[in-house]
Amino acid sequence: MIGIAAAWIIVLLLGGGVALDRVLVNAVTRNFDNQLEYALTAMIASAEIDPMGEVFFNRPLGDQRFLEPNSGLYWQISGKGHDDFTSRSLWDRTLEHGVPHDDMSIHLYDSNQFPEEPLRIVERTVILPDSTVKWSFKVAQNREGLNAQVNEIRAILINSFLLLALGLIGMAALQTLYGLWPLRKIRKAISEMRNGQKKRVSEPMPNEVTPMVDELNELLDHNENQAEEARRHAGNLAHALKTPLTVIMNSATAKSADLADTVIRESGIMRRQVDHHLARARAVGRRGHVHSRSRVWPSLQAVERAVGRLYKHVRIDIDGDKDAVVSVERQDLDEMIGNLVENAAKYGGGSVFVTVESGDEFVELLIEDDGLGIPAEARERLFNRGARLDTGKPGTGLGLAIVRDVAEIYQGKVSLEESEDLGGLMVRLSLPKPPAQIVS
Repeated sequence: MIGIAAAWIIVLLLGGGVALDRVLVNAVTRNFDNQLEYALTAMIASAEIDPMGEVFFNRPLGDQRFLEPNSGLYWQISGKGHDDFTSRSLWDRTLEHGVPHDDMSIHLYDSNQFPEEPLRIVERTVILPDSTVKWSFKVAQNREGLNAQVNEIRAILINSFLLLALGLIGMAALQTLYGLWPLRKIRKAISEMRNGQKKRVSEPMPNEVTPMVDELNELLDHNENQAEEARRHAGNLAHALKTPLTVIMNSATAKSADLADTVIRESGIMRRQVDHHLARARAVGRRGHVHSRSRVWPSLQAVERAVGRLYKHVRIDIDGDKDAVVSVERQDLDEMIGNLVENAAKYGGGSVFVTVESGDEFVELLIEDDGLGIPAEARERLFNRGARLDTGKPGTGLGLAIVRDVAEIYQGKVSLEESEDLGGLMVRLSLPKPPAQIVS
């Protein structure tokens, strides 16, 4: 940032300096030329033709430097067929003719005809009264004074612009360092958190940096919550596997006759527990809250096709809001809907009806079947891991537990009710809408 600011400042100052140099140099040169033109005008006004046809002045010129030899200010009048009429300051020298021209305009040019004395010359061709000769009037002045003024101006410009450049670059550097200084504090705080000295960025920060610090602290909270959830899941899984492993080890140690049956039974229990915790861990890992957006209708259609192929005798109908969107990852949404619809198809009487209702903050999915239903006192027990009321049909008893855990991860909920239309069980799954769709 400092380098870019310095480069831009230098470019702007160079451009401005060149433009200002041209303006000031042209102004000084114009003033110098105006003095020469004034002297030239005085010469022409004083010039006359004598009876011999030669030019002379009817009054002397006012500037005494024309009378001092080698004074640096000279005049000369030249005409074809006539001797040059020169000032005493030229002494034994004459001014050479400049660029040839055939007009009566004023011409200004530089000349180096005198060694170590550069000249600035103004020249004009005039036809005087009572004469047909084209007289060339010239006024020349040593331009060392002009060059000295130009050099002085340029020296002032260069020094001023250098000082200005240093000041602006220094100010840009200080502004950049001051503006980015809070990031050093954040870096130090992150280093202290990595070393275990701090848990959060707690120092007050400028308003421009505060949102980033807040997001960082929220990210740390999120990571800590995920780490805590991971530790809790690992502990739950270890606790769930401890009992089956103990049973297997005791049977193996005792060399029980039903060891094979015990291993198969307890391994099935362990597999169900592992599947349950893996499903929950996947949901936690995919959880995005605000950034997760899934359309409900495509998920319902996909589940309807899949379950319809497994249970060909079951009729599945879906109705409701086709544009409903929930703040859930698509894979987790499919898993929850799939578990609920499959349960309704498996334990129902052949009809499953799914309704999608959109509220202000939540989208509700009502999954109804025409089965025997579940008594109110037994409904809550079904959410326990491995709990099943009908053991005659295949299953792990983890479907509703997985649905409840995944829904809660996304700040949703699931409940069991009685279906008024079909007479069987109705599962109400409530999932949050994305923030942009929440109606105030």
